[in-house]
Amino acid sequence: MIWRLKLRPWRHSAAGRVTRSAALWAALALALPTAPVAALALAPPALALGNGLAPTPPMGWNDWNAYGCNVSEQLVEQTALAMHNDGMQAAGYQYVNIDDCWMSSSRAAGGSLVANPAKFPDGIAAVASYVHSLGLKLGIYEDAGTATCAGFPGSYGHEQQDASLFASWGVDYLKEDWCNIPFSSFPGQSHQQVAQTLYARMRDALAAAGRPILFSMCNGWDSSVQPWTWAGPVANLWRTTTDIQPNFGSMLSNFHVNVGLASFAGPRAWNDPDMLEIGNGMSATEDQSEFSLWAEMAAPLIEGSNLTSASPATLSILTNRAVIAVDQDSLGKQGTEVSSSGGHDVLAKPLANGDVAVALFNETGSAATISTTAAAIGKSGSSGYTLANLWTGATATTTGTISASVPAHGTVMFRVAGGSTTTSPSGEIHAVGAGKCLDVPNGTQANGTQADIWTCNGASNQTWADTPSNQLTVYGGAKCLDAYNNQTTAGTKVEIWDCNGGANQQWHLNANGTITGVQSGLCLDVTGASTANGALADLWTCNGQSNQQWTLG
Repeated sequence: MIWRLKLRPWRHSAAGRVTRSAALWAALALALPTAPVAALALAPPALALGNGLAPTPPMGWNDWNAYGCNVSEQLVEQTALAMHNDGMQAAGYQYVNIDDCWMSSSRAAGGSLVANPAKFPDGIAAVASYVHSLGLKLGIYEDAGTATCAGFPGSYGHEQQDASLFASWGVDYLKEDWCNIPFSSFPGQSHQQVAQTLYARMRDALAAAGRPILFSMCNGWDSSVQPWTWAGPVANLWRTTTDIQPNFGSMLSNFHVNVGLASFAGPRAWNDPDMLEIGNGMSATEDQSEFSLWAEMAAPLIEGSNLTSASPATLSILTNRAVIAVDQDSLGKQGTEVSSSGGHDVLAKPLANGDVAVALFNETGSAATISTTAAAIGKSGSSGYTLANLWTGATATTTGTISASVPAHGTVMFRVAGGSTTTSPSGEIHAVGAGKCLDVPNGTQANGTQADIWTCNGASNQTWADTPSNQLTVYGGAKCLDAYNNQTTAGTKVEIWDCNGGANQQWHLNANGTITGVQSGLCLDVTGASTANGALADLWTCNGQSNQQWTLG
């Protein structure tokens, strides 16, 4: 059997089951040279914004989490100097970002934005000049609507004017928010369609402004926008979550949302689970977990604390170069969940040199031993592997088991070297008899959702990977195909569930086109040999019929 990865011009949307962007994918087909399957499997799923910026996730600082509206010229310059002197800049942090409340309450007579003279007496251009003199870059904030979230003038209707002004000031980074959107001006359009229009306006305005400006979309409160499904050609990063708060529960919630979106991230196009809260109130163990998980997910590392008085403990986390190297790895792969059970998560992130970064994360309130294997993280072909603990610096060897005692709310990170790293065959799983694809209904990620078949569309809920541990994963490894409740009788429903390594989540893709459950020996089957959209998948006695024939790719 030959596994083939196909690129298809379809994505799910909030407005309906599928939408088409044929022009985008036609452009991709023309631009993409012929390549072997392995090379295609490593490519991001959508074209990235062509401004050449953010080949790795951006790193920097933003004032909002620590200061809210209390931003000023003095604060920004003092923070830039602190970053220059405290090791942050040397560790790779580049951007010094001004958030909301920097401007006056109204535009100038000609329509230009005006910096608040009490907060920025020398103006934004002077601040940019100072920041640049330190070898750093300046970021600024605006909003796609009529007003910012704090009520200052938004960019709606002024996109080109604002972009040109930012370029003239020497701005290097724009964070554009999603408040006060005039949805009534777009009758009959969904929030996602309006977002596509307004963010594309600013993208085009920045491109015409004559200065490279990294573009960050901040739209997390509006879950219907789902930017990861379309924003690759529009922005360098996009918010996937609501605003983070300085507590473990908020961080955990944002992690859970973002970790399943790995298939949409890649160089110059990054999922953003919001800023870092290191030093803002969580425990040191929780801070270390956030930094580990954000690095493992190839997330932007934008710190949000008071860096002018940062503690040595805070700086030691933020400047851990071994962990930063995982986030900044040139391969640009977001790590995926290998397993998740009982609040114990294992993530694996392939790296450009063939190593794999592994995070063992303990969500629970009690210490626990968390384990995985070299095979489960995609390693093979070696009698031994080297484990480098990225927080302690200790090294060890193993023949396959990767395990650690992890404190409550803690994360242990290893860099695993040795052997070879395998890339899981991935793509759509085609139901031969129906001419459709194995599908998770409506793009849900809820445990227990029964798989069905649907017209093939290439969306994340139809993109499966056959892992070295015999799992069939979906949503970038966030969920596994699962036989309900470990049942082994004909008619058992086939669903998605958190990956846990159980035998009911292991499958054999056979040369005769069948997919059989390792635990049950039964065949993956389309119920009743139906060919209709929405026909459910189950386990059934293998019978050689076309409704039990499948191809991956």
